[in-house]
Amino acid sequence: MTSVQTPADEAEARAIQDELRKSVVLDEAGPPPGRGLVAGVDVAYDDERDLVAAAAVVLDAATLEVVEEATAVGRVSFPYVPGLLAFRELPTVLAALDSLTAAPDLVVCDGYGLAHPRGFGLACHLGVVTGLPSMGVAKNPFTFTYEEPGARRGDGAALVAADGAVVGRALRTQDGVKPVYVSVGHRISLDTACAHALALSPRFRILESTRHADSLCRRALREAS
Repeated sequence: MTSVQTPADEAEARAIQDELRKSVVLDEAGPPPGRGLVAGVDVAYDDERDLVAAAAVVLDAATLEVVEEATAVGRVSFPYVPGLLAFRELPTVLAALDSLTAAPDLVVCDGYGLAHPRGFGLACHLGVVTGLPSMGVAKNPFTFTYEEPGARRGDGAALVAADGAVVGRALRTQDGVKPVYVSVGHRISLDTACAHALALSPRFRILESTRHADSLCRRALREAS
């Protein structure tokens, strides 16, 4: 069972992030798109019951067929603090991933990696604690600036942090629709991450891995007694 430290407060959470950030690997190309197994992970919350449900859905990267899926439901163990969201989500996400029998070659998060106020979003955190190549693909812009990419599928534009560093790419996954926001988590390059994002979105703006995981975690939350 992969474990994650639950911090006592915000200061400890930031200290854990600072320590784990040193372990992020940025000099690997990552697994080739269209081959192997890709796991999509997502979470859903029930604030009234203080529950979080996580789903991990493994797809065959070549066919995008679902190979395996797993869910986990747990109590929210950390308050909502911008920039520290991973501490709310990771324990349940890891429980779902640990329930899989298939070993994914890549994990895709519905969220951010390096494109994060502290340079260590959920995709980075998840990658470091599991050792797996990981990337984040978010639906909405966050703490960066970018030029609007071209209108065609595959067009992209750099996500730029306040210090001028490129932390990801706004990527058009379908002609004429809003871009998604891709950032590296761990053990993958930005070019490879964007190629995976396109391979995983043949028909819709949102990646198939995220679409499946989103639907599954919402169902798990509804069914939680």
